[in-house]
Parts: sequence; structure tokens; C-alpha cells
Amino acid sequence: MASLKWCICIFLSLLSSISSISAAIIVVDQSKRGGFTTVQAAINSIPSGNTIWTTIDIKQGTYREQVIIPEDKPFIILKGAGTKNTIISWNGHGAIDATATFSSEANNTIARDISFMNSYNSPPKSNRNPMDQAVAARILGDKSAFYRCGFFGLQDTLWDVQGRHYYKSCTIEGAVDFIFGDAQSLYEGCTISVVAGSVNGPGFITAQGRENPNDKSGFVFYNCNIIGDGKVYLGRPWRSYARVLFYNTQMSDIIVPQGWDAWKNTGNENRLSLSEYKSRGPGSMSSRRVGWAKKLNEGEANKLATISFIDNHGWIENVFKNLN
Repeated sequence: MASLKWCICIFLSLLSSISSISAAIIVVDQSKRGGFTTVQAAINSIPSGNTIWTTIDIKQGTYREQVIIPEDKPFIILKGAGTKNTIISWNGHGAIDATATFSSEANNTIARDISFMNSYNSPPKSNRNPMDQAVAARILGDKSAFYRCGFFGLQDTLWDVQGRHYYKSCTIEGAVDFIFGDAQSLYEGCTISVVAGSVNGPGFITAQGRENPNDKSGFVFYNCNIIGDGKVYLGRPWRSYARVLFYNTQMSDIIVPQGWDAWKNTGNENRLSLSEYKSRGPGSMSSRRVGWAKKLNEGEANKLATISFIDNHGWIENVFKNLN
């Protein structure tokens, strides 16, 4: 795992100096001491076809707005003041392609120290809205990274749609299919916070959408921590060749003994690649795991749980070279 640790060190050290080395800085402050009072207005001010790294420094506050980074505005960094201090919140629900609190459609997007919340069903047990699809973040752009970010919702919290993505030290909360999509993503050191006690029956952490065995997509959770309440499956396949790996992940006793649900793929479980490797904690210790769960050897697991799964061309390092 040396290559992963090396890239993480580069990632963290460069992130720590983003504000001083970005080509441009825009300030968003609700107290009107910055250039803008809304995040979307700051994004709108960046020209189409942007080619220089631009930091949007979002000061403390809860920004009740829907935020979209369009496809033609890459090289944007959203920098908050911490997940408890800088929150973007919206209550969209239903049509998931149009109602997400935050949509990132551009390549080369970075967010750090900020929370994205869909308040339609969140916080759970505190509102009376009927449960519905309510996306907190919709991530489409390639080469996108999220550091110390929060994603809060109940159903379909994080739509990891497509592209290569890296999530480091993030918190993702929900109950049903709350990490879903067809992206090629590495989740490293993240907290998976389950609130399945607020729904009827067990919940589902993942619903991955790999469509054929040649797709490179998949969700890899490396050195993560699953906490929360209620009962939950590690996942179910959204599409026929779903791929998910929990590697060296701490699992509380909220994980149902079976671990995985074949859902609409009953009878074709051999196509799925839903697996665990070196899991820890009471939720990982079950003789009742489904027999069709994928068994990976050390080489296969390590190949997925390294930075090369999402970056075999050096894009993470190259992204930050543009900041120097």
C-alpha cells in the first residue's frame, strides 16, 4: 500500500496550501464581507471554459441554495470552514437528475471542509416528509476529489454518477442506497454513518451501477468505519455487474449477517463482484454471509485498494501541479 500512502501525503500537503497557491480566490460570505453572498453567484462569475485553478472560499454559514458547477467550468476548488461550519443545504426530492443539493458536472473539481445536505428527509426523525429520493450531491465530472467533506441525507444521499473520484476523510450519511452510481471511486478513511433506524426494515449502504464486466467502475472503501443505528446491508446491485469492495473496514453490529442482497439480480449472482477483505469488528464476523459474495485473494484486493484503481496516469499529482 506504499503507493497509496505516498499519493495521500501529496494530496494532503498540497490541499493545506490551496488558498495561497491558487490562481484566483473568490470569497463567499453571508455577512456581505466578501465578493458574494451565495455560492452559486460565485460560480456564475467564473467564465466558461475556465483553465485556471480558482478557489471559492466559503465562509461559515448555512447556505440554503441549490448549487451547480456546470460542465464548462473545470478547475474549481470549493473551500469551506469545516463540515459543521460551512453547510450547503437544499430540500429537493423526486427527480434526482434535477433536484440534488450540489451537482458537480465539470472535470477537475475539488471540495474540502464543507457539508452538502439534502434537508428533505434529513436530519432523520426530525421532519414528517414522506421518504423519497433526495440527493445531497451528484458527482459527474472526471478527476474530482473531496477532502473532509460531509454528505447528509436519507435515501440516495451521494449519487456518484460517473468519472474517477477520490474521497478522503469524508462522512457519508443515509439509510437506503445512500452511496450509488457508476463512478470509479476510492473512499479512503471515510465514516459511513447509517441512520437505518429511521426507516422500515434494513437499509442498504451501496447500490453500484456497473453494467458489464469490462467497465472500470466500482466503489472501493479502504480503511473506512461503518457506524450508526438500525440494520443495514453492505449493498445491493443497481445494475447487473455491480462492483464494491470493503477493504480493512471497521464494521459495527448494524450489518445484517447476510451482508449483501442480490435484489433484481437473483439467479445471476455470479456476475456480481460484491466483496469484503480483511474486514474488522462485530459486523464483519458472520458465518451467514451470502455464499455468492465475491472472494478476492490478496493480489486482487490490493489491486483495487490502491490509488492506481482511479489513477494510473498520475492525474491526482498532475491536478496539484497546476497549483504550484
